[in-house]
Amino acid sequence: MTRRRSFLVSFLGLPLLAYKVDKIHFTTGQITTEGGTMKLESTAFTAGNLIPARYTCDGEDLSPPLSWDAPPEGTRSLALICDDPDAPRGTFVHWVLYNLPADLRQLPEEIPAQPQPPVGGIHGKNDFGRSGYGGPCPPSGTHRYFFRLYALDQTLNLAQGATRAELLEAMNGHILISAELMGRYARQR
Repeated sequence: MTRRRSFLVSFLGLPLLAYKVDKIHFTTGQITTEGGTMKLESTAFTAGNLIPARYTCDGEDLSPPLSWDAPPEGTRSLALICDDPDAPRGTFVHWVLYNLPADLRQLPEEIPAQPQPPVGGIHGKNDFGRSGYGGPCPPSGTHRYFFRLYALDQTLNLAQGATRAELLEAMNGHILISAELMGRYARQR
């Protein structure tokens, strides 16, 4: 018999997201919920390993290729957040992308930073102060970078340039399932 546990994710002390989780596979990036499973991966790096310099400020600063399993039935849109919880002043946001088509299964390398990229969706604002992807660029040490993909039961009513906080608030109560891929990076000096 599988025992399910409820998890409540919070932001600034306020509860935001609640969903039932059966298992979390930290090494594979797969999260199992009542809605099934979804795995997020990249051909550029594997979960828990180093992100190649090509996708960072030491290289070409390109967004990495990502792919995922089919989300559960009822998914109306997808959202993606990439952030660094090891930043000196708190979590630093590298990428916010939402209202991706529900039938999309991958993002190719080098998604343009335009407000509405060719793959669909809308870019939000990262902590570099611009839209699009901004690659890892830690000031010191090795940092962790979490790519999180969310399957949502609706398309979000958010304008271009929404922040991570605005996206998290808009997704509250609409997440069917999520998947995570974590990579690491230290500057090449």
